[in-house]
Amino acid sequence: MKIQTGQGTIPLITLIGIFSISALNALPGLAVSPILGDLNKIFPSATDLEIQMLSSLPSLLIIPFILLSGKLTEKVNNLLLLQVGLTIFGVSGILYLLSGKMWQLIAISAMLGIGSGLIVPLSTGLISRYFVGSYRTRQFGYSSAITNITLVLATTLTGYLAEVNWHLPFLVYLFPFISIFLTCYLKKDLSGYHPKDDVPASTVKEMGKRGIDVKALVKLMAFYGLATYLVIIVSFNLPFLMEEYGLSSGRAGILISLFFLAIMAPGFVLNKIVQMLGRRIYMICLLLIACGMGIILVSRSEILIALGCILNGLAYGIIQPLIYDKTSDVAVPHKVTLALAFVMAMNYVAILLCPFIVNIAQNLFHSHSYTFAFWLNLMIALMAMFIVMKQEKLEF
Repeated sequence: MKIQTGQGTIPLITLIGIFSISALNALPGLAVSPILGDLNKIFPSATDLEIQMLSSLPSLLIIPFILLSGKLTEKVNNLLLLQVGLTIFGVSGILYLLSGKMWQLIAISAMLGIGSGLIVPLSTGLISRYFVGSYRTRQFGYSSAITNITLVLATTLTGYLAEVNWHLPFLVYLFPFISIFLTCYLKKDLSGYHPKDDVPASTVKEMGKRGIDVKALVKLMAFYGLATYLVIIVSFNLPFLMEEYGLSSGRAGILISLFFLAIMAPGFVLNKIVQMLGRRIYMICLLLIACGMGIILVSRSEILIALGCILNGLAYGIIQPLIYDKTSDVAVPHKVTLALAFVMAMNYVAILLCPFIVNIAQNLFHSHSYTFAFWLNLMIALMAMFIVMKQEKLEF
């Protein structure tokens, strides 16, 4: 079966290989989550700092290695770079299964972050390499959907595996070996690809000496980082908020799963959504986020809170692939993966900074309620929406 790309066709197996790499973006840190509560029992001498490092170190190291990978794509064979990253990722999974000491787990977590960081920009860079126009938009939507459905399924799987043995959740980190096998089909298509060939002189002039429209890229980075910060509060704070409401905090896991499933949904019909909403798509997404936050704040019903989570997820599910798609247009072809690396790094920056931003704001306003973070993000979403509304031309 052949897949249309807008500039020809590629085999279905090649697209499956690209999507398998996208799926891996959801995995770093996932296997640790279900065993965090038991680590003090598994390792009685472990300190709180060591436990925090185990969960946060992969995300921390992913950021610089995303940027490094983006830069290396200009000088190193992209297929080789991808295979190195996948190998480091997969080997870390094997070492996790064999480890029995906290310091070993921390060291392997660092290794996992390095491997993951190397492959993250390539997961979107390959889509930009193969697809153009509406075909590219559609595939970015599918890629985003696959990443988030993998997150939901893998979270469920690791939860069950953790009940059997604390080592077993790390089995999910062996999936990169499947992707390594599938890179054989990427190699056939990339063998004659020279990224610096056939770049129109007008395009190079428009992008400047750097080959990237820096102003447009910074705008995309800021918007993506803001959107991630706004919605990730659902994942971070919802269990505590439900407990404050007198609801079952255990149900928060189900509602957070609905949030990630909602992120997945728009990816399957992204082109239709873009056609329907047109230039106002970003404003409407911010409005959905604000409405979702408002519903969560005013409701004490799990059903309505679920609706708020879904609205946040739908908005982010539209924004994420669109930002990747627009990033592909702000750089010359051989600089696209580097531009995507900067944008994708903002996802992890926002996730890492979110708790600190909320904590600083709470101290500033002397608030100790878990509703504060949702009120804060509601206000920020509304302000961002009005800023977007006032722009004469929405060019993200």
